[in-house]
Amino acid sequence: MASAPPPRLFLTGFSGAGKSAVAPLVAQALGRTVVDTDQLIEQSASRPISEIFTRDGEARFRELERDALRRAVQENSAVVVAVGGGAMLSAENRRAMAAAGLIVCLEARPATILERLRRGDVPVEERPLLAGSDPLPKIVELKSRRQKYFALADYVIDTDGSTPQQVADEVIAAVRASDPWFAQHPDRLLLPEERAGAGAEKPVWVNAPSRRYPVHVGWGALDRLGELLRDQGLSGAAWIVSDSEVLPRHGDRALLSLREAGFAADAFAITAGEASKNLEVAGTVYDWLVSKRAERGHAVVALGGGVVGDLSGFVAATYLRGLPFVQAPTSFLAMVDASIGGKVAVDHRSGKNLIGAYYQPWLVVEDVSLLKSLPRRMLAEGCAEAIKHALIRDPQLLDDMEARADDLLHLEPAVTVDIVRRNVAIKAAVVSEDERDTGMRAILNYGHTAGHAIEAAGGYTQVLHGASDAIGMTAAAEIGRRMGVTPERVVERQRAVLERYGLPTRAPRGIDPRRVLDAIALDKKVAKGSVRWVLLEDIGRPVLRSDVPPELVREVVESILP
Repeated sequence: MASAPPPRLFLTGFSGAGKSAVAPLVAQALGRTVVDTDQLIEQSASRPISEIFTRDGEARFRELERDALRRAVQENSAVVVAVGGGAMLSAENRRAMAAAGLIVCLEARPATILERLRRGDVPVEERPLLAGSDPLPKIVELKSRRQKYFALADYVIDTDGSTPQQVADEVIAAVRASDPWFAQHPDRLLLPEERAGAGAEKPVWVNAPSRRYPVHVGWGALDRLGELLRDQGLSGAAWIVSDSEVLPRHGDRALLSLREAGFAADAFAITAGEASKNLEVAGTVYDWLVSKRAERGHAVVALGGGVVGDLSGFVAATYLRGLPFVQAPTSFLAMVDASIGGKVAVDHRSGKNLIGAYYQPWLVVEDVSLLKSLPRRMLAEGCAEAIKHALIRDPQLLDDMEARADDLLHLEPAVTVDIVRRNVAIKAAVVSEDERDTGMRAILNYGHTAGHAIEAAGGYTQVLHGASDAIGMTAAAEIGRRMGVTPERVVERQRAVLERYGLPTRAPRGIDPRRVLDAIALDKKVAKGSVRWVLLEDIGRPVLRSDVPPELVREVVESILP
């Protein structure tokens, strides 16, 4: 039986992202025709788009755009539809596209967009929304306001540094994959608040003894960064610390939000990766803050994943004896775990996070839409921490993560916001009860004892953090099984859910078991010479054990190393 043809394709994105150049290449490869909604609008109105804006206004243009999109949807499925970026702002338009096919958003940095527009057929100054002597700030502002809508697309493809053919090849690969999940979810492009019965999300509060602070979780929350800092009583200046991968993607949006809220703001990027989380790199951040004349009361904003959050928090805790600290995590792993709880640190060559402090942030701002820019492997590894929370604290969350795995891995907005928020609530509750790891908070280390040791033995480059935690949970479950603590059904269920999310249960080749065992002996959770292991008596029933025989640890470590 012949397979169904790939679905109708909609290409969207900001002007200059590459739709006009890429659409014909994709159409030719797929044997389709190109439909451009801007051309349909001009044909319908019998005048150019710039004139429509001038004579009739943007509202009239949006009406014509909606009608043009409706006509494009009615075309046969053998089309590639180039759609103006503004069409994504309408829930009606997004619902129509989602029901009719696959939506791919082409992304580019503002400077790249301006360069491409200047090479185009229509002068930049004749584009209605960009007219003026300096279009770049307008591109930054307009693109930032649309970003949470662009992130709803089924696929987001970065076009910076790529040729039109390279981008087209990525689009073609996405279309040919023909994932049936998309056809089964016609409302997948709706914001959580656009769904029936959805109410405004309230923040989750962390009630730690040293500070009470809110965690805001939502789709597009980064656009409220400045407002939320101001609501927490912060003012003056805000200094963003990010990394070389995150800052080019999200820095403009964060800076715009801060400046619109009245903050003086600038940003500094470290080299992305765990190798940057050390005292030497912290020194470069100190130097930058000195050059900016950072003062007490100025905020340090961590925009990035766990490495950026840990390093920035360490700097904030120690510069001028402590600056207000704000977490704006951009990875799944940081959202559900590292950004909450105030653990800030840098690594030492002998182990992970050996130099650090407890320093709670003033607030945490989690924009779930940013996850759309992550590689799939980083999303999957971030799910390891969410699975851990479910295993140690919330059987219902584990049930839901098993049932909604496809939705979460596709970043369906409502499901993703819900799962992230429930994980935040778990972490917040544990931290509120035990801020400094003197009791209950130790259960959050399930899988970390072996996982962090594997990460250290691999030089923090061979195994991603979430992947190492998944392997560490496998080791902990096996230790629990052999000690008669963890039932076989729990061991098997854990293995199944990890594998369902594409997470490893064995370490890659090349990890020396002796280095892993040495790192376990140096673990921060060692007390009176004994390693404290978190084991599971059942789902939601963790227990601390300090009586695990070293020989058993060695046997299990060797069993998870190929």
